[in-house]
Amino acid sequence: MTWSLKGTYFESCNCETACPCMFLSPPTEDDCTALVGWHIDEGTDEGVSLSGLNVALAVHSPGPMATTQWNVAVYVDARADEAQNGSLMKIFGGQGGGHPARLASHIGKILGVRSVPIEFTASNGKYGLTIPRIADVEIEAITGQGDGPVTISGHPLCIAPGFDGTVARASKNVYQDHGMEWGLTGKTGVFSPFAYQSEQ
Repeated sequence: MTWSLKGTYFESCNCETACPCMFLSPPTEDDCTALVGWHIDEGTDEGVSLSGLNVALAVHSPGPMATTQWNVAVYVDARADEAQNGSLMKIFGGQGGGHPARLASHIGKILGVRSVPIEFTASNGKYGLTIPRIADVEIEAITGQGDGPVTISGHPLCIAPGFDGTVARASKNVYQDHGMEWGLTGKTGVFSPFAYQSEQ
């Protein structure tokens, strides 16, 4: 079982900037509601190409994310054919090993899985993800010292290990599905490259 993925990930949640869950501290709002998206620039799973596809999760954690099991809704790019869909579900569901398996260990309940159109945008420190009638998220990097980005490195709860996370703020984070609903502005975001692979 050999697979590898490279691309860009971003997320936005209901915490104030920056999210304390990344440092194993309680969320600023007592619970955490987050949308997480991955755009795969290059990816293969035993000969199945996954390049150009997107995956998204809607996450609710009723307490600190490091110690509380998550409720998760899964969204897979509708452009994926049967083989690609199976590969993405295996990898992001944790059955393929690697870092996604560690992330999947935090999931307590899967609320549902949908194959949907997912539009991912990235330009000049702005990132967005849209799922028609379900989700609409847009974040922009915060300007730091010397007009440069604000980054976080070495954080223990990490979606993309090995890469610094760039801190952002969400102009919108809207979601409605599976009995969960939120509409947020001005809350935290983070983005970075990611690189996952099967364990050697």
